[in-house]
Amino acid sequence: MITYEQIKNNENIRTYIAKADQALATMGYTDHSFGHVTKVAEMAGYILETLGQDAHTVELVKIAGYLHDIGNLVNRVEHSQSGAVMAFRILDKLGMPAEDIADVVSAIGNHDEGTGTPVSNIAAALFLADKSDVRRSRVRNRDIPSFDIHDRVNYSVDHSDLTISEDKTEIRLNIQIDTQYSSVTEYFEIFLERMLLCRKAAEKLGLRFRLEINDQLLM
Repeated sequence: MITYEQIKNNENIRTYIAKADQALATMGYTDHSFGHVTKVAEMAGYILETLGQDAHTVELVKIAGYLHDIGNLVNRVEHSQSGAVMAFRILDKLGMPAEDIADVVSAIGNHDEGTGTPVSNIAAALFLADKSDVRRSRVRNRDIPSFDIHDRVNYSVDHSDLTISEDKTEIRLNIQIDTQYSSVTEYFEIFLERMLLCRKAAEKLGLRFRLEINDQLLM
């Protein structure tokens, strides 16, 4: 079995992630480097482990989380599909069984809100983990007067966490926003489509999705 730790320590994969993030930096996107992909991998693993999925499935979702953004190396447009193709090539070469490759590739290919659908539990957990990673430290631009709406919204987030209720019926994204940088309205302006698909992903896992911003329940 190919493990998450093997994927994390693979120098070729690390090169692809670093180069993909460099490309996004040139275009002015938020950070998509090792901090992001590691957080997504481990959050996706937390989701499925908490819901009682077996250790093998948890390992696969962590691998999918770590690899999910490598397609940005090719182009930001349709990066989920190109990333899925890259992941197939990498994992096949490493000797991962076809059934496992299929699960990982399908999740990566469906993680973008524009084209994706939570086709499996792995895909659903990956989507929730990815779209909940909103935080100030992902903003590269430190010139506040020049912020665009994406910079403002991400920079405004003092804290965010994604948790599953003790009775395992609800998954809640709790965000604390500093409104001197961005309003709650602006958050919805750029992330509404993501939040709606988060709800669909939660439903795939048998959960209700709840969004709480500044201690107010909004979804």
